[in-house]
Amino acid sequence: MTEIKSYKDLLIWQKGFQIVIDTYKLVKSFPQDETYALTNQIKRASVSIPSNITEGYGRNKKKSFNHFINISRGSLYELETQLLLSKELEFIADDESYNEILNLINEESKMINSFSKKITNN
Repeated sequence: MTEIKSYKDLLIWQKGFQIVIDTYKLVKSFPQDETYALTNQIKRASVSIPSNITEGYGRNKKKSFNHFINISRGSLYELETQLLLSKELEFIADDESYNEILNLINEESKMINSFSKKITNN
């Protein structure tokens, strides 16, 4: 098993980071008048996922780390809701990218839940 030397070694951080990259690419095609509305909210929610994992890791205490993992989970669900809304509003035309991000969100959710249980039980 690989030793965790940095938050970058955490699979939940890596997947969260990929969600940010994919999300930024997806929202490039959103209507211009959404730049400071839904587009901005989506970007902020996506960035919050790996950022809170990083902050929790940096606190170096299990209870604090789990708190930030829970914030990350909330941001993940917020992002999912915003993407579902964007699809309904027909801001998303690229179904393949949209479905890939939703799959990543689903995987990340499961990974965060599992990771949180491990932190709590150790």
